[in-house]
Amino acid sequence: MPHPWFPKGGSWVLLGFAMPTGLKRYYGKGHLHFITFSCYRRLPLLKTSRARDVFVQELAKLREQMGFLLIGYVVMPEHVHLLISEPKQGTPSTVLQRLKQRVSRRLRKRTRAVPATQIRLRFPEEVRASSPFWQERFYDFNVYSKGKRSEKLNYMHANPVARGLVKDPKDWPWSSWSFYRRGEAGLVGIDVEP
Repeated sequence: MPHPWFPKGGSWVLLGFAMPTGLKRYYGKGHLHFITFSCYRRLPLLKTSRARDVFVQELAKLREQMGFLLIGYVVMPEHVHLLISEPKQGTPSTVLQRLKQRVSRRLRKRTRAVPATQIRLRFPEEVRASSPFWQERFYDFNVYSKGKRSEKLNYMHANPVARGLVKDPKDWPWSSWSFYRRGEAGLVGIDVEP
């Protein structure tokens, strides 16, 4: 199978999506950060409910440990969008590094013993422990106004509908939609900006 990434005009392109080279991170300005990151080669490694549940559990734990605000999120089968503040210690890059490590380790760990009478199926080639789970880089956009904040939240919450995963955002529990539309906590508590 040919490698899905190829260089094109100073960027790396995957299935029509360009990941710019030379991305700059702007930290320390008190802005929120709209972060997008993908599974390795945009494979749907988060396609199961269990995988998405593990992701949100680790996100909640890390938020408590690192002290960042979680303003919004959506977990898709092959990528994730977060809207977060900078953590009390470290940077959003540190948050992403730790989050990616924790999720990939948990999802690769066997959760139960397989009986001797059951056939043992190997993981597909793309999710074996020796393969990366996440793309190395991530996209980070500084959100500095209420208008941009609303724009990014609306984009995240519409993502499952736009992709045809559900007909209504209320049917995708792996997002912050229920907090903003119903006032419910959802799978991960959402922080209100001070």
